[in-house]
Amino acid sequence: MHAPMSDVQSPISGRVIALHVKPGDSIQAGDALCTLESMKMEIPIEAEAGGIVAEWLVDVGADVAEGEAVARLRTG
Repeated sequence: MHAPMSDVQSPISGRVIALHVKPGDSIQAGDALCTLESMKMEIPIEAEAGGIVAEWLVDVGADVAEGEAVARLRTG
């Protein structure tokens, strides 16, 4: 049986400038997962729930749209 998965979505459009965790890392709600740059501001994307980072769906330098999945978490 597979653990449930959850995608982390970008709340805004921007460019990924940093990834703060790596696949396999355990995270808690509120942890900064990555940072986006948008309109010359740096905006952290935080985990809404705890889990384990399963994979990144973007790389540093990638442009992302609002609502685009950036990471997949293993929850539960």
